[in-house]
Amino acid sequence: MRLPGSPSEARRRIRFVLLDIDDTLTTEGRLSADAYAALERLSQHGLRVIPVTGRPAGWCDMIARFWPVDAVIGENGAFYFRYDHAARTMTRRFWLSDEEREAAGRRLARLGEEIVAALPRTRIAADQPFRVADLAIDFAEDTGPLSSAEIDRIVAMFRAAGAEAKISSIHVNGWFGDWDKLAMTRRLFAEVFAIDLDACRDEVVFVGDSPNDEPMFASFPHAVAVANIRPHLDRIRSRPAYVTERKGGAGFAEVAALLLA
Repeated sequence: MRLPGSPSEARRRIRFVLLDIDDTLTTEGRLSADAYAALERLSQHGLRVIPVTGRPAGWCDMIARFWPVDAVIGENGAFYFRYDHAARTMTRRFWLSDEEREAAGRRLARLGEEIVAALPRTRIAADQPFRVADLAIDFAEDTGPLSSAEIDRIVAMFRAAGAEAKISSIHVNGWFGDWDKLAMTRRLFAEVFAIDLDACRDEVVFVGDSPNDEPMFASFPHAVAVANIRPHLDRIRSRPAYVTERKGGAGFAEVAALLLA
């Protein structure tokens, strides 16, 4: 892959690297030293690095504190967390109020029971206890993998209940609310960096791997997917501009090497 125009000029314009985590930064459920080193090199070279993930609030608190990142967006856009190391304070910005999250959580708990009863091969994701705004149904992390028909049925059950549903490489995530990864990224850029995200799309590289990244693929001209996107392309209308040669964390390291060349 290569950026359009003069490679050096295109690279100089990039200020932000947004990335999914599962099967984008990780490979087969593991975070390799090479992938994490690529993340750290980007940060050390002055790029703003922001994971945009479906993973839960409990994980994102740790990521914001310990990883070389400027912020993290979690649960497919339900919130962003940003840790100020100098002040030793965490900013937690949620899309819904506490009361709205509590009410939605009760509805999601009932819906999760219905989905598992209807599809005995699936299960509630192991990271569900650490979530604050969505329900994750596992189809490929600690169970399955389930068939495309079974995944589609999970999505249909979410939507029949009035919930949004997105498919990652391992989970179907559902929630009651009008957010997605892109909506919360816009809010983060406005509130943290005082930047209109839509006005600086050429300064952003996004790296993802699955259908729940589609809003990001559609928005950014420098949207990249790692090679394991290929089996999912038939589920994506707005496809990434580039696909790496390698899968998972090796594909992410490929993107980092290009940006830092």
